[in-house]
Amino acid sequence: MSRVSLKEAKAGFSGLVDQAVKGEFVTITRHGKPVAALVSIEAAEAARKALGKTRPNFGEYLMQFPGGVDFERSASKMRDIDW
Repeated sequence: MSRVSLKEAKAGFSGLVDQAVKGEFVTITRHGKPVAALVSIEAAEAARKALGKTRPNFGEYLMQFPGGVDFERSASKMRDIDW
C-alpha cells in the first residue's frame, strides 16, 4: 500500500493509476492525514457492492430460524443491529 501526499499525487498521477490497476491501494494524504484512496475499479465495485448490501435486523434474523419454534412476539417495532 502506497502513501503519497496530495502534491506528489498531482505530479505522478499516471504512475499511481498504474499501481492501482495492479491491485495496490494508494492512500493520498493532505497535511499528513489520509484523505482519499485510489484503488482499481474491481476493488471499488466490490466495496460499493458490500456497502449496498442490506442486512436483516435481529428480529428478521430470528424469524429465519429453521426448526418451527414459536417465539412469543412483542408488538413493538424490531430494532436494527450491526453485525
